[in-house]
Amino acid sequence: MKLDVQQVLNWLEKTNEKIQMNKEYLTSLDRAIGDGDHGINMSRGFQEVIDKTSTTTYTSVSDLFKDVAMTLLSKVGGASGPLYGTAFLKMSMIVKNREPIDKKTLEDALESALEGILQRGKANLNDKTLVDVWTPVVDLLKDKEVIKGSELEEVSKNAMESTKERMAKKGRAAYLKERSIGHLDPGSVSSYYLFASLAEVLSEEE
Repeated sequence: MKLDVQQVLNWLEKTNEKIQMNKEYLTSLDRAIGDGDHGINMSRGFQEVIDKTSTTTYTSVSDLFKDVAMTLLSKVGGASGPLYGTAFLKMSMIVKNREPIDKKTLEDALESALEGILQRGKANLNDKTLVDVWTPVVDLLKDKEVIKGSELEEVSKNAMESTKERMAKKGRAAYLKERSIGHLDPGSVSSYYLFASLAEVLSEEE
């Protein structure tokens, strides 16, 4: 497994396509248990990411990730901008001088991203946040010698779907307590789009 600049650009484009296609769906999920702005914020933020990255020449994935981070931090409102921005910023630091990205580097990068999300969002596993998707993905990478796209897609999808039956303990959804049960967490769904897109890129290389 090797990820270079072009493959990471492909990953970002696939993620943006999924977010734009599901903008209204993400908004409806967030309207049920949050501020109702997750779809709007994510679609705007990732479109800005594509606008920036498609018109810039990159010689390293580290620089690319840093631009993604800065764009998300500056363009995405709500909780998602700081969380996703922090994740990409952490990844940019880990992959520096370790390119193209092999499986171990990807594992280290995503683990550092998760640590950043945990520090920034103060959420724990099973709190019904995007942490519930990022944690099993990092665990998968740690557990497997070789990572298959199909496994990554399955693990992230199952993790996303598991948030439906949890009670929210963080963010606006936490105010709903038991009434948050039965709804998917919007941040977990957008994280699933991110990892499903990465899974597609990895599958193309298999």
